[in-house]
Amino acid sequence: MTKPSWSSDLRIYAEPRVWIIFAFGIMSGFPWVLIGSVLSAWMQESGVSRSDIGLFAAVFAAYSINFLWSPLVERLKLPLLYRLFGQRRSWLVLCTGMIMLLTALLSQIDLAEQLSTVALIAVLIAVFSATQDIAIDAFRIESFAAHEARLQSAGAAMATAGWWTGYSGLGAIPFLLVNGTSWQWQDAYLFLSGLLAVQLIIVLLIREPTRYSAVQLQFSRWQQWFKASAVEPITEFFKRSGWKLAVGMLAFIFLFKIGEAFLGRMSIVFYKEIGFSNEDIGLYPKLVTWWVTIIFAMLGSFVNLRMGIVRGLLTGGVAMAASNLMFAWIAVTGPSTQLLLATVLVDGFTSAWSTVAFVAFISMLCSRTFTATQYALLASLGNLGRTLLSSYSGIMVDWLEGDWQTFFIITALMVIPSLLILFALRKPLTRLERAYQDDLNR
Repeated sequence: MTKPSWSSDLRIYAEPRVWIIFAFGIMSGFPWVLIGSVLSAWMQESGVSRSDIGLFAAVFAAYSINFLWSPLVERLKLPLLYRLFGQRRSWLVLCTGMIMLLTALLSQIDLAEQLSTVALIAVLIAVFSATQDIAIDAFRIESFAAHEARLQSAGAAMATAGWWTGYSGLGAIPFLLVNGTSWQWQDAYLFLSGLLAVQLIIVLLIREPTRYSAVQLQFSRWQQWFKASAVEPITEFFKRSGWKLAVGMLAFIFLFKIGEAFLGRMSIVFYKEIGFSNEDIGLYPKLVTWWVTIIFAMLGSFVNLRMGIVRGLLTGGVAMAASNLMFAWIAVTGPSTQLLLATVLVDGFTSAWSTVAFVAFISMLCSRTFTATQYALLASLGNLGRTLLSSYSGIMVDWLEGDWQTFFIITALMVIPSLLILFALRKPLTRLERAYQDDLNR
């Protein structure tokens, strides 16, 4: 069977479903701005310590445990909303609307005086965002038929590009608004709540996917419902993969993004401490990273189609670790915008490549009968290292007495255990990947 040409690969991006996935990617990445980079900058300027800023990453634990309520998103029909919008969109309307209201509430708060209230709101935003991700991931996978392998790969790329558009593209706006103007961080949050209103309108305009295939049960028989919604998706994954391979894959998923998460959690604090302005942060780590990631996410999907998911993960993981050393270089040289530009270019490339392969890898492991639950479980495991463990990043920097160079070298080394696991499992994973591709191409 001949491989498709590059031109045919490009034509798949004219498919409207792919661009819907892009829009949902924006919605998925945007809340990380609200409780991540913007909140970190606001806290740093308000005099909050590195350790406390790092510990705020614990609010992202919601992304690590959202598999616990993913069966509800999989099967529970929300009153009234389900009739109006369908299973996936009803949850999206609920979550996006609540995130919008909570963001508007943040705009009315004095962070220095009400830090505990800010923490509570951040937790709620994280919970609704993590719930929104369950519906978005299921929507993405269900948007394509089983034989549309190339569209699935393009969907993974556009989900990554959309996430970075929401996080970096839209995330640059508050930094540019606050820099050297009369705008305060509270004003920026009010503006961001307006952007969430636009996202809500988009959800109202798109159509519900038609491939929702979960078995419908009567909720009066709650034991049967719990078994089919929570127990069977997990047991099916282990039976299909085998215990040894399943445990190895879960260990890889847990460890792969830890170093990147440690770096990301402290990056804003690092930029501001080393001497970069809010404008520098908005222009380089945000806007430049945005378009670089989109371009390389698309290129990464093409490369992974030919290289294969497993080899793509190995190569992308090594490149991702090496890019962390660029930040160590900045720590030595100081606030050079030329070096910052080079760093975000390299980091955007490696992050996009590895993330596209990672998303495709997780999607490959999911059964279509339990799409939302299994994807949420696997993605949550990956997020666990990115959230709970990275909350100690500020404590590590303080323990190193502000030695940013050593900190970034350590983050580069953190990827090694996951790559060793992936290398050890490369043969069974390659067989699994071939079987998956053969099944899709039938």
